[in-house]
Amino acid sequence: MANTIKINAQDNVVIALKDFSAGEFIELEDQKITLKTDVPRGHKIALKTIAKGDNIMKYGVPIGHATEAIQAGDHVHVHNTKTNLSGTMEYKFNQKLNPLQAVEEERSFKGFQRSNGQVGIRNELWIVPTVGCVNGQADQIISQFKASHPANDIDNVQVFRHSYGCSQLGDDHENTQKALANLINHPNAGGVLVMGLGCENNQISHLKKFIGDYDEQRIKFLVAQEVEDEVEKGLQLLEELYEVMRYDQRTDCPVSALKIGLKCGGSDGLSGITANPLVGSLSDFLIARGGTTILTEVPEMFGAEHLLMERSANKEVFDKTVHLINDFKEYYLRHKLPVYENPSPGNKQGGITTLEDKSLGCTQKGGTATIVDVLGYAEPLRKNGLNLLSSPGNDLVAASALGFSGCQLVLFTTGRGTPFGSFVPTMKIATNTALYEKKTNWIDFNAGKLLEGCSMEELTNELFNEIIFVAEGKKLKHELSGFKEIAIFKTGITL
Repeated sequence: MANTIKINAQDNVVIALKDFSAGEFIELEDQKITLKTDVPRGHKIALKTIAKGDNIMKYGVPIGHATEAIQAGDHVHVHNTKTNLSGTMEYKFNQKLNPLQAVEEERSFKGFQRSNGQVGIRNELWIVPTVGCVNGQADQIISQFKASHPANDIDNVQVFRHSYGCSQLGDDHENTQKALANLINHPNAGGVLVMGLGCENNQISHLKKFIGDYDEQRIKFLVAQEVEDEVEKGLQLLEELYEVMRYDQRTDCPVSALKIGLKCGGSDGLSGITANPLVGSLSDFLIARGGTTILTEVPEMFGAEHLLMERSANKEVFDKTVHLINDFKEYYLRHKLPVYENPSPGNKQGGITTLEDKSLGCTQKGGTATIVDVLGYAEPLRKNGLNLLSSPGNDLVAASALGFSGCQLVLFTTGRGTPFGSFVPTMKIATNTALYEKKTNWIDFNAGKLLEGCSMEELTNELFNEIIFVAEGKKLKHELSGFKEIAIFKTGITL
């Protein structure tokens, strides 16, 4: 197995696939380069002399420039490299599409067909508070319900705590209402108790306008201030929901019904080499079969956004993508904060040097498919295919946003590892075998096998088969641990 990888012929760096010590050498065709310093796995090694100010090339494009002269064999990282990004940019529509060939898929999966035409991959019973003030009472209801229902005839019973629903104004308040309404309508829930306090801004009567038409047997409402004992009443309503949903059965559903979110977190220098390209291959695989994927984390598109814009289905989608990018940049500027303050300390430790470096790896999760639509935060999916979604890069906020827009499952690539899980099944995909073997209680799938002789086609099929197993009820590591949460994107003031 090779100890380094050169991603593109235009690159002037290679990526270390193991920890190197100073004095070791690497051989590349007609080159033999001695390392000047220690270089950790996932980090970059210069292939030739790079003058101060010259671009560092990775993925065949610049990821920044040298802040000092760099020699062949030097470690290329934050100590001698800086981003090229600054200010805002103008974009031109320059379409470069790679149409996927449609594939007739004979396989199906057993999911839950909901009355509104949506398909769920779980059958869960939820309490959704309208406001954080009733989180404690919702916890009590769930605890007492579980104590009297030890049987495992549904997938999960849970309250999704949050701290919002009051003291918000304008778009910020409306975003919370949209997010909660989409949570309530999510097809992975067979029954939902919506629990309010009674005096909050997010009144149930207002929230219902965002929920729209609903099945009164599947969604029930409780206002705590209107009853004598909200726990007793909540238990009664939860029992009514349970008696309806407990008899739900899985039926055959087409692969085209799958809607999968694409997310990364705790990325390292191997993310753009293994896990993210694998997820991109899976995205193309699913879309060719009529399915849907969503790419988000807008700040981690900066520096690679032009490559996404080239894949816009038409000028309208291009314009929406430009707005998506510029709106997020303006969000930073309104708060008088730097637009390109990325990557994180963990990213840097793993070998990611600049935001371009991070973004060019991150956006590979979107594969090569045409972008068919661009969604605002908490906006439901409208079109099958690859979609972009407005959301920050924060792991739980972005993963929740993917679920709010209708994804039944999130693929989460990571080089550092994380135990969290969103309210929909969140499959952790390791960038390297060492992480997969170390954190067996966190990680669900190993993309590191791409560096060990496994082909992309073979591993894509293996990942797809695993997704089918999960869609049919196999629990992921975070589900077995009971780690399921939501996080709402707060953008405004608190009263």
